[in-house]
Amino acid sequence: MLIFEDVLIVQGDFTLSADISLPDQSITALIGPSGAGKSTLLSVIAGFFAPTRGRISWNGDDMAGVAPGARPVSMLFQDNNLFPHLTAAQNVGLGLRPDLRLSPAQKAATEAALAQVGLAGFGNRKPGALSGGQQSRVALARVLVADRPLVLLDEPFSALGPALKDEMLDLVKEKLHATGKTVIMVTHDPADARRVADFAALVADGVVSAPVATAELLDNPPPALAAYLG
Repeated sequence: MLIFEDVLIVQGDFTLSADISLPDQSITALIGPSGAGKSTLLSVIAGFFAPTRGRISWNGDDMAGVAPGARPVSMLFQDNNLFPHLTAAQNVGLGLRPDLRLSPAQKAATEAALAQVGLAGFGNRKPGALSGGQQSRVALARVLVADRPLVLLDEPFSALGPALKDEMLDLVKEKLHATGKTVIMVTHDPADARRVADFAALVADGVVSAPVATAELLDNPPPALAAYLG
């Protein structure tokens, strides 16, 4: 379980506080207005910078001082974070070894991960030869092969059309949630949360609220969320 104890994040005039627990082996959507701090919260979980105060722990282990690469975390970004000079298989292989010195078994694992997301036979293609949806699948395959228990999604499918976005969200639920991963996803779209998230947490007015069942939050939104949803 991911626990925030009296956490305060400060960046200039911006502050965000969190004193909550996020459910294990489930999908939790972070929803709220732009600029509220949803992506900032993911960055702190990933270790890109430290909170000003408080403690963040995963399964009882304090993550303070743990480098991003040593955390039990994989992250999908808005731009997929693929290297254009590497093939799809090599981009996936980065989830196993940053130096790409892969054993035959690891190379087979990258191909298997690509097959899991519907890209069997695409391993030798570079990102420029792939569609946006296919690039998202490569990024998801890298998360699969890394096999870390905590997955952070920073609106990685926001640039896709509605049908492709729904397809990728369904893949997330099928490939990550079904295998026991704990997924935290940032979204501006309540339909995305309804589609795949077990729980949702409002991020607004400098506070991360405790997660509740997604339908409960969206069907009975507090004032800050009601104002955002219109």
